[in-house]
Amino acid sequence: MAGKRLSVVVTRRLPEVVETRLTELFDVSLRDSDTPMSRDALVQAMAGADVIVPCITDRIDAGMLGQAGGRLKLIANYGAGVDHIDVSTARQRGILVSNTPGVMTEDTADMTMGLVLAVTRRIPEGLGLMQSGDWDGWAPTAMMGTRIGGKRLGILGMGRIGQAVARRAGVFGMQVHYHNRRRLRPEIERELEATYWESLDQMVARMDILSINCPHTPSTFHLMNARRLKLMKPEAVIVNTSRGEVVDENALTRMLRAGEIGGAGLDVFERGHEINPRLRELANVVLLPHMGSATEEGRVEMGEKVIINIKTFDDGHRPPDLVVPAMM
Repeated sequence: MAGKRLSVVVTRRLPEVVETRLTELFDVSLRDSDTPMSRDALVQAMAGADVIVPCITDRIDAGMLGQAGGRLKLIANYGAGVDHIDVSTARQRGILVSNTPGVMTEDTADMTMGLVLAVTRRIPEGLGLMQSGDWDGWAPTAMMGTRIGGKRLGILGMGRIGQAVARRAGVFGMQVHYHNRRRLRPEIERELEATYWESLDQMVARMDILSINCPHTPSTFHLMNARRLKLMKPEAVIVNTSRGEVVDENALTRMLRAGEIGGAGLDVFERGHEINPRLRELANVVLLPHMGSATEEGRVEMGEKVIINIKTFDDGHRPPDLVVPAMM
């Protein structure tokens, strides 16, 4: 493609520095509005570009890829998760898919610990009390939560983010336990002082706090289903900064309302931004608008990875963050 600049379509607004650099390197179509593109608009964009830069709000399925024509050669996803893209069909049609792994590790781990503290120490409730002007002063039994030091933290998914959560939890004096598709190497377990559980059921039943840090795949959909949620201690807390589909949200809501689970901190939801309204009514639930990776530094680094993937492809080489179906 030497001598001709790649045609690149960006589906959402990105940090200004990222958009500027993309414009310098490629023939880029940017969005004026920061709203998700319609299905028809996405199909039209894919049919008229060499590269498309989507994000998690853009579902790209087999039917859409079938209408893309023959021009599209790379889907350079802005984000690590690619469950919104039919990677297998894309590869069958000769379309490469790349992502931005590793960028949001520390930011998401920070948010996980933030949610753990927010739920266990009732921070949003205290904030609401102060903002409403209803605080009458300190009292020995008012706004009591629970300490996290000494508590058992179970981490479901011990990849980059899970390990980053484990390091933070250790500093807080928590006991770290984990379940993962593959057991970590002994030296990593020693470093993290983490205990491996081959049985997820057995781990879940014994944890004080459960952190969801695994991706959404067919095998992890509703991994925390109603049966497993019922195994948790009635005072236990569940935190999810990974993918909403991993947890049966309706079952979780029912159990929280019934007092069968102590609390929840959720940054992701099973149906995207359509949140079960009954969750909003619960004082022991902290809800965030999918902001685990929302730092200026992280979002710029994600953009830099997108640019590197596109530029490497433009130079005739394999994008460094190429996604293959076997990874799904």
